[in-house]
Amino acid sequence: MNRLYAALALAVMVAGCASDDPTPSTEAHTTVPSVTTTDADVEPASTVAAEPPETTSAPSTTIAPPLFGDLDSVEIAAEEVAVLAEPIDAAVAANGEWWIAQRGGQILVVDPQSGEIGPTIIDIGDDTSAAGERGLLGIAADDTGLYVNYTDLAGTTHVDGWPLDESGRPLPDQQRSLLVIEQPFSNHNGGGLEISSADGHLYIGVGDGGSGGDPLGSGQDTDTLLGAILRIDPTLEAADPYAIPDDNPFAGGGGAAEIFAFGVRNPWRISFDHATNDLWVADVGQNEVEEITLLLGANESGRGANLGWNLREGTQEYSGERPAGNVEPVYEYRHSGTPSGCSISGGHVYRGGAIPDLTGSFLFGDYCTSRIWAVSTAEGDVRFRDLDLPVPGLALVGFAVDPGGELVAISLNGPISRLVAG
Repeated sequence: MNRLYAALALAVMVAGCASDDPTPSTEAHTTVPSVTTTDADVEPASTVAAEPPETTSAPSTTIAPPLFGDLDSVEIAAEEVAVLAEPIDAAVAANGEWWIAQRGGQILVVDPQSGEIGPTIIDIGDDTSAAGERGLLGIAADDTGLYVNYTDLAGTTHVDGWPLDESGRPLPDQQRSLLVIEQPFSNHNGGGLEISSADGHLYIGVGDGGSGGDPLGSGQDTDTLLGAILRIDPTLEAADPYAIPDDNPFAGGGGAAEIFAFGVRNPWRISFDHATNDLWVADVGQNEVEEITLLLGANESGRGANLGWNLREGTQEYSGERPAGNVEPVYEYRHSGTPSGCSISGGHVYRGGAIPDLTGSFLFGDYCTSRIWAVSTAEGDVRFRDLDLPVPGLALVGFAVDPGGELVAISLNGPISRLVAG
């Protein structure tokens, strides 16, 4: 299968200034290498020798599900699942539970069918403050632990982890600090966490440190953890809190060993398409451009990628020429025109079963417009579609996957809504 290579991005609660720059067409506007899929190899069935043969088994063929549906045919609706206090992110636990985080510091168990709100399994409310772009900002979970990205009362970024008990829930009294990152300003903290099913490592989205225009030059500085996508291997029960993957681009020197990719402003969110191992990065723009970057087969090809900030804002120059190794957005939109917005809210590639035509499309939106949008890279063409659905409750801060593999839209105002066929 030929792999695409391109780029995109978002962040929460960041207002931007309007721009008169032209906006991309809503038709396919970017061409990328075509994607060709092939059926799995068919092993001939064995025939048992006999006179005459009693049975001959037919050849068996395993047909993989399609990578893409027909985005042009998609119609969706939203069904409210639950209402929480400033929900911000969610994760499906290894034990099958659905854990939903509130920006104030609580992580609760929620029944995805009834919407019943269960016990609070972690509460760091005394350690964080949900103000501006701060608070509990992201969570991730696997069969070894729960991981949380939050800012403390001084605004410093923390990535902490908890090992799990026999029931698969985190042990509240075994909180472990993994990373602490000083934040020079109150905004652009990033906050996204993702675990790759391909390598099992924890990926962390970190903003450029804030203010405006990246005054510290963090985006292009590989000696700082700011303005980067980090990758670590948590070791919750070892002497060291995490290990550095051997193939991180600066594992041997030349930059911070934790960096996987750099040149981001305020990534909100990052997510893996676990069917392809592609990493989608939604990065909030400065004054004009919101962008989405696609790192195809990320564990193989994304290492050391430079997404351009602050030399570039999307595909245009911001403070300098395009740097070497720059991966440009696969899609971008402006602060004026159609579509338009002020702060991209990243999402996920749809791999559920309820809306087949949506398969393979990346769902995202904008905090200011709170409309649900999608892009598809089927057949090598990047296509955009406004799905004509505002998020219930507005204040769209992102999307998450439920235990059934379906997507939900999250409103900071409270509603969590499952997307269904319209």
